[in-house]
Amino acid sequence: MLAICSSLRASPVPHNNPSLPPSTPSINNHQNSILPINRRNLISAFLTLSSTTHFVDFGLQSIFSQKAFARGLFQMPPVRLTNRYFLVRAGESEFESLGIINTNPVAKTSVDSGLSERGKKQTVKAAFELKEMGACEKGCWIWPSITQRAYQAAEIIASFNGIGRSYIVPEYSFLDARGLGAYEGKSLDSVSEVYASDSISPTTKPPPIDDGTPNESVADVFVRVTQLMSILETQYSGDTVIIVSPDSDNLTVLQAGLLGLDLRRHRELSFAPGEVRFVDPSSIPTYKQPASAVYKCLNPPSCN
Repeated sequence: MLAICSSLRASPVPHNNPSLPPSTPSINNHQNSILPINRRNLISAFLTLSSTTHFVDFGLQSIFSQKAFARGLFQMPPVRLTNRYFLVRAGESEFESLGIINTNPVAKTSVDSGLSERGKKQTVKAAFELKEMGACEKGCWIWPSITQRAYQAAEIIASFNGIGRSYIVPEYSFLDARGLGAYEGKSLDSVSEVYASDSISPTTKPPPIDDGTPNESVADVFVRVTQLMSILETQYSGDTVIIVSPDSDNLTVLQAGLLGLDLRRHRELSFAPGEVRFVDPSSIPTYKQPASAVYKCLNPPSCN
């Protein structure tokens, strides 16, 4: 039998069966709140629901009428930067001191991927430079790649600038050294061949290899660093962030993106081991809105 719920409770129905306990109005069960369908109960339920819905709608309208202040997706070059950024390349690694290319992420946390003695000195110099620039005077966040040499560099920077380890945030993938594929294990001098290809097309990849080393194009690196900036610009506001990369390419591609520079020319922005750069917001070009955001059709489909 169809029934309808109501806040009104039905009066107990007397019964003459002595084997059953007497009806008790105070007992709460679903039977006491169910009324048989009839015209009077339908109208009563409708009026109750309408008055309740009115207040619910009013509440929802007050919530959704507020303007959204979401920052949206990060794009290169950015409309604005909400944080202050310093870009740092970690000092020379043990492999670099031997003149060997090492970009396989499998070995990125290995001690062999750490700073060489020369690299430690370069990083100390970078830490002092950041201190002179006042990078962490009002506090800062240090975002290094989890790669051994980059994380070691972050610890040195934190120590010299009075920053606790809790402000070091290791990045596990977006700041990996650019994977150079079949060039893995070859002489550092051979990387010039990769940059020659980069100058022709940002989508050209180094030859692949089957040892787990990725072969990344400039466009691949661009996607990674854009994702990183999207996280930083969403997670922080009005803060100082020091990005520590194990190689130059992450930083040159990032800076080229921020400046609106053709990615094929990223090599022109090359970072030396231990080099520090401040991202100057005034160097970021004024964002030009697409035609779709400026032009409005007032009489569709006739928009002339």
